[in-house]
Amino acid sequence: MKLSILKNELNEAIQNVSKAISSRTTIPILSGIKMDVTFQGVTLTASDTDISIQSFIPVEDDRQTIVQVERPGSVVLPAKFFVEIIKKLPSQDVEIEVKDHFQTFLRSGTTDIQMVGLDPEEFPVLPSIEENQVITVNGDLLKTMIKQTVFAISSNETTPILTGVLWYLNEGNLKFVATDRHRLASRVADIQVDPELRFNNVVISGKTLNELSKIIPDQNKMVDIVVADNQVLFKIDRVLFYSRILDGTYPDTSKIIPQQYKTELVLDTKKLTDAIDRAYLLSREEKTNIVRLQTKEDGTIEISSSSSELGRVQEQLEVKEFNGEPLRIAFNSKYMLDVLKVVECEHIFIGFTGAMSPIIIKPTEHVNSLHLILPYRTTN
Repeated sequence: MKLSILKNELNEAIQNVSKAISSRTTIPILSGIKMDVTFQGVTLTASDTDISIQSFIPVEDDRQTIVQVERPGSVVLPAKFFVEIIKKLPSQDVEIEVKDHFQTFLRSGTTDIQMVGLDPEEFPVLPSIEENQVITVNGDLLKTMIKQTVFAISSNETTPILTGVLWYLNEGNLKFVATDRHRLASRVADIQVDPELRFNNVVISGKTLNELSKIIPDQNKMVDIVVADNQVLFKIDRVLFYSRILDGTYPDTSKIIPQQYKTELVLDTKKLTDAIDRAYLLSREEKTNIVRLQTKEDGTIEISSSSSELGRVQEQLEVKEFNGEPLRIAFNSKYMLDVLKVVECEHIFIGFTGAMSPIIIKPTEHVNSLHLILPYRTTN
């Protein structure tokens, strides 16, 4: 195998596929990036068995020559070194040659590098997916939906299904749900799709979705999503991103969301975020993150937290709207901040059904997301 390739194009493809490399793999071949070279272009592949990412670099793009292939072939190169060294090469052109026993030589400018390659035949074959269920989603929308739900997944591996985000499609309505049993985040979007196409209980690891989000470009590119029995394939430009669907049945969360509230507040999102952020500084020192919210007779609310060593934070906030009964409630301030940071709305609705019932947080300007936090029981 012998070729010359533009460094920037190679580096971008390597950065994309390297997101599938696991540092904890027990299979040596999976610590490498597979490189397949044909006269059509270069294909890079990386996998950790849960996710696999493939990126294709064509010989030409927009009449610019990217790759010059002298001899096609394949090799697996150690990812950790390959990822770092390509970024640091001195010249815009990189020559790669593979000789006997997969000895690989990289030349760029005056730099010569020799790498020990591995046999590409040992690299696992990518999953074969039937493209019966395909939906197309705007990349920016997909990134937003991931951002507004993925923070609520569970980090506890004893319940693997809760470490993922549930995907549900019905009559063109795509819904994401994530919960760790203490909080819940959901986001819905209407997408252009065959109304007959539907799926449920498609649960994708939150860690995987975070990696996917980094690959999706910002220019409103469309992402094709293929849903199969146990795999999902995302097609983004020249990148294929395969993810395993988590095993198990996701719990029905619809029953825990209250339909009516005893107390309703509408608040300025930024002012509430800043107030809770200040209160969080003290509550964090107690390692409880507990912040209290109390309605006052003058129509304001009081946000407070305390630390036995540092003292107390207490401040009043104006309320845009207040309906219902007086309220005093305690909650995890970090959970509330996580929500407030992803709600893209000037004002926020918070609904309460009692001091020990779920707190519901929704944007006021668009009703496409909903967040739930369970309150704390406190002695004072």
